[in-house]
Amino acid sequence: MRIIRRLATNRLAFLGAIAILALLLMAVFAPWIAPFDPDRINASDRFAPPLTGKYLFGADELGRDVLSRIIFGWRASLNIAAMSILGATLLGASAGIVSAYFGGWVDAILMRVTDVLFAIPTMLIALSVVGLFGRSEGNLIFALALGFAPSFSRICYSAVLGVRELPFVEAARAMGASSWRILGQDILPNIMPLLMVQITIHFSRAMLAEAGLGFLGLGVMPPTPSWGQMISTARQFFMHSGTLALFPGVALLVAVMAFNLFGDGLRDLLDPRAWQTGD
Repeated sequence: MRIIRRLATNRLAFLGAIAILALLLMAVFAPWIAPFDPDRINASDRFAPPLTGKYLFGADELGRDVLSRIIFGWRASLNIAAMSILGATLLGASAGIVSAYFGGWVDAILMRVTDVLFAIPTMLIALSVVGLFGRSEGNLIFALALGFAPSFSRICYSAVLGVRELPFVEAARAMGASSWRILGQDILPNIMPLLMVQITIHFSRAMLAEAGLGFLGLGVMPPTPSWGQMISTARQFFMHSGTLALFPGVALLVAVMAFNLFGDGLRDLLDPRAWQTGD
């Protein structure tokens, strides 16, 4: 309850948390929330304007309900972002923690690989992987996970370097605790707050990357809706309906802002200095 109260004092972070909760509920209950089948084609409703007739956000070039496609598009974006960040965390955090704790040749190998990947932009890695292995949801998740892993590796590496020589870790070594026990029970819990903040912030970056790949035609396969794909397609029909790109663009903006605001608030909340005020 104390954490919730502290989060509530940061209005922007609390607003971000509420928005994230609403987005998660929208993804879970998408089949019941969406007013129409997102893939239903109705040629007579092509480019139906928003706020008129039966379509709140209008209809696209095939007469499909834009609102329904935005709702199901968020489902696809959430799945890809969540799985890619999970993969990046497991891969990158493991490499950074093990490298910083053991040092030596383990550090030399893992950090040099991390340096190489860190020097390559995430989108370039994603484009290379998708171009090499083909366009599929699994390849897209792997590409983004590989692209974001170096960031998590570097963050965890720096954090573990600051923790591994602290007295409680030295005491665990003196008592004969194994290295893996120390990593799991002493070091990992102490860097978890920093890791949670990075997961939240990188989640928004993963959504932007997924939308960017969809915009380039390398995202999820049609007819599965994707915000980036919807924005890209809307460019071709801008003269017919200028709002086709507006609504998925605003949806992407809201989702990214929600995770960024919540991440900033979580960073302040988990800062140890914030708990020294006695409130």
